[in-house]
Amino acid sequence: MSMGGAEQRGFGDVIREARKKQGWSQAELGEKSGLSRPTIARVEANNDVTTATIAKVAQALGLKLELRDNN
Repeated sequence: MSMGGAEQRGFGDVIREARKKQGWSQAELGEKSGLSRPTIARVEANNDVTTATIAKVAQALGLKLELRDNN
């Protein structure tokens, strides 16, 4: 895994930061989003998860899920 500073942050990094800002454990976020703690861990590790899973986590954290065209 590259440690370059120009890497784009993944969903998992944003989710982890938002969860920590709330002061929640992975288990607490799991409860609030209706998902298991291992699922939250997979999201934060940037593993393959469904869009529906990301949406549940984002909603629990009060985050906006947005797709944008970079052009």
